[in-house]
Order: sequence, then structure tokens, then C-alpha cells
Amino acid sequence: MSGTLAGLAFRSCMSTIAILPVKSFGAAKQRLAPALGAGSRQALAQAMFSDVLASLRRVPELDSVAVVTADRVAEAAARGERVQVLRDTAQSGQSAAALIGIRHALAAGFARVLLVPGDTPLLDPGEVAGLLARARSVSIVPDRHGTGTNALVLSPPDAIEPSFGPGSRARHVAAAEAARLPYAVEQLPTLMLDVDTGDDLAVLAARLGERHGQAPSTRGALRQLDRSRASRSSPVPA
Repeated sequence: MSGTLAGLAFRSCMSTIAILPVKSFGAAKQRLAPALGAGSRQALAQAMFSDVLASLRRVPELDSVAVVTADRVAEAAARGERVQVLRDTAQSGQSAAALIGIRHALAAGFARVLLVPGDTPLLDPGEVAGLLARARSVSIVPDRHGTGTNALVLSPPDAIEPSFGPGSRARHVAAAEAARLPYAVEQLPTLMLDVDTGDDLAVLAARLGERHGQAPSTRGALRQLDRSRASRSSPVPA
């Protein structure tokens, strides 16, 4: 077997776990407050998480999915085949929650982790499968602005320490270079749109209009939001 084929075979058989940190739905998406009320933000966050989890379940290259959360609703929704829940008692943010998952992956003997957020509802299983097939020791998927990080593939799981948030793409590249690990920055369209602001929400709605049948839970939440807005703006009969 050639070196290239051997490398592809090795990557395809690597035990891989996806780690999905989920903030409490009631406290999620505070930056959307100017556009959405608390109930709408909670419903949208829950719907996006459901779609991301459903897509991850359809990636055959993933051996398991770990949902890291303190939210009881998320915990109940995460029960099922190949999915487990890790309690996030500290609730100290995405990077800290990712570390909970990484420690679990190391203890359970996984060779690789995929770190993804719960607010990328367009996530496509085929794109994720391709990402895993090409993955280096560190693979970085930036956000649509090119400065943040929407996903990381790490092999081994503790190859670098995740540091999500503004400017995280540069931090993750610097960490991989400092550790002298092979890395790649991967432009995956369906993983590059996370929803934090009203502009992100508008882009999501437009892209869902182009992708019929994708992200059904998020699509339903946005339809309900549109109906609520329409009812509020309707004139009251005299």
C-alpha cells in the first residue's frame, strides 16, 4: 500500500468523538437580545442544537458524540445511540467545556476529537466526513468572518488546548506552530456560519431559503418567529 493510501486508511479507522458544548438554553444567544426576546432566543438555541446533533449522528466516521452541558433540556434531547452527556458544572465557557470533552476522550481512549458548536445548524454530514478524511494533527475551520474558529479536529485529542472566542483562528494556528504539528485551515461552508448576531440570523434565514429540507428544527423556529412578528405588527381592529 502506498504512503498516501496507508495514511488515508489510518485516518479512516481512527476512533473519533465529536464534542458538542451547549450553554444553558435560557442563557444562550444574549447578543441576539436586540432582535429577539428571551423566549425566542431559547427556542432558537434549542432548535439549532437539535439540528447540529442530528447531523453529527449521520456522520459514520464518528464513533461517538459527547454533549457537554448543564442544561436539562439539552441533556434529555441528547440521549440516544452513540451520544452521551458530560455534565458542565462550572459553566465557564466553550473552551472550558471543550476541555471536559477532551479529558473524557483521553480517558476513553479516543484517538481524535472533533470540536463543534451548537449554533451551526447548516452543518452537513458529508462535509464533516470529508474534513475527517483530510484531517491533520490540527484542522481549523474558521467562522465566516475568517477570524474566529467554528470547529477543530485534534489528533491526539490534546494536540493543542482549544481557545475559542474572538481572534481564535490565529491563536489556534499559533498553538499548532508552537507545538510543531501539521495543521490546516479548512473552509467548510456549512460549518462557517454560527449565529450570534442579527446579521448572522439574516444570513442563516437566506441560506435556509436556498437549502430546502435542511435544518428542519431551526427552519421551524424561524417560521414561528416570523409568525409572531407578523401577529404583533398586524393592525388592531377598531
